[in-house]
Amino acid sequence: MTLKRLTVVIAALWWGALSGISFIAVPLLFAKLGPALAGPVAAKLFSAQCWMGLGLGLAVLLILRRERESVMGAQGDAAPSVEGLLNMQTALATMGFVVLAMLMALIQEFGVAQKIITARASGGNLRLWHSVGSMLVLGQWLCAGSVLWRASKR
Repeated sequence: MTLKRLTVVIAALWWGALSGISFIAVPLLFAKLGPALAGPVAAKLFSAQCWMGLGLGLAVLLILRRERESVMGAQGDAAPSVEGLLNMQTALATMGFVVLAMLMALIQEFGVAQKIITARASGGNLRLWHSVGSMLVLGQWLCAGSVLWRASKR
């Protein structure tokens, strides 16, 4: 039972941090400081958000894996119950959302962030890369929210 509560706390921290940084802190930076000053600070915040999300996502994956192993071990050689199968299916779907969010964070950190820096320096398509980055952040937020929703439902 403690692991299930820990999953909810970690998922809430992940979703809350994404919400606070992405939808409050960064827009407020740009509104108060302007693009020239806010851009580098926002980049640092998004980078920190990436690494935090990877760490929290890994923690959720490890907890879900442990829960899945305990369900499988408790059943032994017996055929899994319907409830056991549903719990495993939910855990696997939740793991999928975690992995997807982690992949989007990595793409944002090592792909899109570099494209934004290059576009800013070379006069490239900054608007395109900002849009792609925003979509990746939104995707992470939706995945983390789904993980929180699923974890709190169990």
